[in-house]
Amino acid sequence: MLILFCSDIETHLIILKSLGYFCSVEEKKLPYKVIGGKPTRIEYSADDVFAKIKQDEIKFIDLQFTSLPGRFHHTTISANTFTPVQMQDGLPKLDGSSIVGFTAIDDSDLILKPDPNSFAIIPWVTDKKSARMLCDIYWGAGRGRLETDPRGICQKAEEHLKTQGFDDSFWGPEVEFFVFDKIHWDVLTPYKGQSYSIESNEAPWSQEGTGYPMGLQEGYYPSTPSDTLTEYRNDCVEVLNENFGILCDNHHHEVATAGQCEIDIIYDKMTNAADSAQSYKYVIRNIAKQHKKIATMMPKPISMDSGSGMHTNVSLWKSGKNTFYDKDDPVELSQIGRYFCGGVMEHAKALAAITNPTTNSYHRLVPGYEAPVYIAWSTANRSATIRIPGHFKGEKYSYLKRLEYRVPDPSSNPYLVFSAVLSAGLDGIKKKTDPGEPIHEDIYKMSKAERRKRGIGVLPANLGVALDELESDRSFLNPIFSDPVINKIIELERKDQREISIRPHPHEFYLYFDV
Repeated sequence: MLILFCSDIETHLIILKSLGYFCSVEEKKLPYKVIGGKPTRIEYSADDVFAKIKQDEIKFIDLQFTSLPGRFHHTTISANTFTPVQMQDGLPKLDGSSIVGFTAIDDSDLILKPDPNSFAIIPWVTDKKSARMLCDIYWGAGRGRLETDPRGICQKAEEHLKTQGFDDSFWGPEVEFFVFDKIHWDVLTPYKGQSYSIESNEAPWSQEGTGYPMGLQEGYYPSTPSDTLTEYRNDCVEVLNENFGILCDNHHHEVATAGQCEIDIIYDKMTNAADSAQSYKYVIRNIAKQHKKIATMMPKPISMDSGSGMHTNVSLWKSGKNTFYDKDDPVELSQIGRYFCGGVMEHAKALAAITNPTTNSYHRLVPGYEAPVYIAWSTANRSATIRIPGHFKGEKYSYLKRLEYRVPDPSSNPYLVFSAVLSAGLDGIKKKTDPGEPIHEDIYKMSKAERRKRGIGVLPANLGVALDELESDRSFLNPIFSDPVINKIIELERKDQREISIRPHPHEFYLYFDV
């Protein structure tokens, strides 16, 4: 197993550089195996999968896929009845009308087509040995790919990128999450009143009396025994590395109290990186269950503390070179990189409906909790929505140059996030959108008048506003997202927004009960 405990995110790309990942444009994918202490890329063919099923005595296979909102689903088949023909043609095992965002009830026969390269043995199923494969979704009767399959949208984005003069893009999501001891909620009787409560031995409100409680926003990099989740994260890294072929180079406790964590995964090409993000969520939830805890991707489960983000790093490549790098620029960012940045900034308000798709997302996007609020770009300034990391300079580090979009959160669908951010960036390149000068000051401390003078916009304050922005600014998505897909995204999120808006909030009792 490879675990490199390094605090800087450049380690991801340095590892890939050492593997020769940036030396050519040939197709290179996850998974990896660690052989002799070194990460080694592997690819599974269909024949390899059937050989492993026999060799490892696999009894069951989970066919996994992602819904439009980003939920992970599965159906389980017997390995004894799984055939090479089914691997090639797919399995007629999906009623699309029962999956949110897929099909209507009157036309719902769908095919699950496994990707052999995503084969992984599930280590926590020990009694009846099981494996999994990710699946692409197709219509029945040879009618082609399902339009609302998120993985298909991401693959379409990769193909579109090639038509724009680039060979590849590299993506690195930094997924944060919380791990609680217990969570309780009552939402079944809304007329009686709704509530929730969080239990964590790390939290300052803990009544266990057996831990070292952390204060709000005091959870960054504490040592054990204050950090109670080190062994849990070690287990997650081991499973991601050794079973799922997803290399992790660093893990740590994050800023918030009550079990906020981050495990950094190695960068990869677009669909592979989104696959890794989904598998990452799957693993951390299941390992939490093994530890008798519960993990959540909610962006802001704790009031008055930092929320969880999914900072998304991206660079575009051509002929084995990073097109975002320019040695003559003061921050070594090329004109292409600036235009990409300009496109993301121009469409940031509309993007929010995809990068921050829940009502809870907007409790995170407020000043004072290290979350971006203001639409600007910078280098080391973490109060901007876009950061151009610059830990190392010089041509030998050209492969490190990238854009870090700090807005997305882990409640989002990574397939859609990467596709939407790419759409915005390519639109900026096409239109030569100028992002303006970088902002180096703390934007949180600027007055509203100063922000207006410097042309610094503000992200939507809630999901409803974000959806309004997407309604009015959506054409940039059309090379990758069809109008029916965009309409479905808006429809589903409007439904969630309405569900929240019609219910009294517990804090309203504190504010208004005595009016």
